[in-house]
Amino acid sequence: MNPAKLILFAALLATTVVFIAAWARSVRRRRPASGLGPTALEMAVGFVTNFFDTLGIGSFAPTTSIFKLKRMVPDERIPGTLNVGHALPTVAEALVFIAIVNVGMATLVCLIAASVAGAWLGAGVVASWPRRKVQIGMGAALLAAAGLFAMTNLHLLPGGGDALSLQGGRFAAGLVGNFALGALMTLGIGLYAPCMILVSLLGMNPIAAFPIMMGSCAFLMPVGSLRFIEKGSYSPRTALGLAVGGVPGVLIAAFIVKSLPLTALRWGVVVVVLYAAGAMLRSARQAADISPPRG
Repeated sequence: MNPAKLILFAALLATTVVFIAAWARSVRRRRPASGLGPTALEMAVGFVTNFFDTLGIGSFAPTTSIFKLKRMVPDERIPGTLNVGHALPTVAEALVFIAIVNVGMATLVCLIAASVAGAWLGAGVVASWPRRKVQIGMGAALLAAAGLFAMTNLHLLPGGGDALSLQGGRFAAGLVGNFALGALMTLGIGLYAPCMILVSLLGMNPIAAFPIMMGSCAFLMPVGSLRFIEKGSYSPRTALGLAVGGVPGVLIAAFIVKSLPLTALRWGVVVVVLYAAGAMLRSARQAADISPPRG
């Protein structure tokens, strides 16, 4: 294996160890009254969403929709729960795709670093947001996700080129774009589809997007999650369920199933996500209606 990839793997594993240690310390200090043992539903959500995440569907929008429809997590804790719970499955995805897909290492490392910087700044902001602001932000994120799923099915996304690395102005544009996507990821806007669009617009081979987007998420989610963990802005039990169910889902999708016809599934996801977006924005409106007037 390329020595540069080995160094990247070592850095990813070190980041993951720091994340796990911080999560464990936080849970010991703030052990939830309901206990830590995740329910079968929470683990099933982790398995299913990360299974299809590995195949390219994405996990944030479907998970958010399930959380909202089943009332599993308070709205203001959904961004933190998504980032903390899906972090370890995403690390597993990144290890697989960085190993098997060739992409320029300088481009890969720098785009990952940009996304991590964006996530660190974004998480510090989102973790302190009140419920209504999170509801509005996530409602908008779900609408954007539904639009991207529909565009994918209608073949309206850019086709990309053949490049496996970026130089000059395109390299700078990639850094800025992935920085912004890293910041938005902490609000619950999945990085996969926007990153695929970004690298395609910059002339890269769409296959090169897989190690970039999964590597970005694998580094930025543990780093961004540290802010949510520090502030307690997540649901520990549900996050653990996502992680426990998610890692097997990734491995089965990557090494056994490998591919599935996903068009019909995406249309189903569009319907569910649109419903959840409406519910999220309706909750925000109701909160505004009952808020006492200022002054």
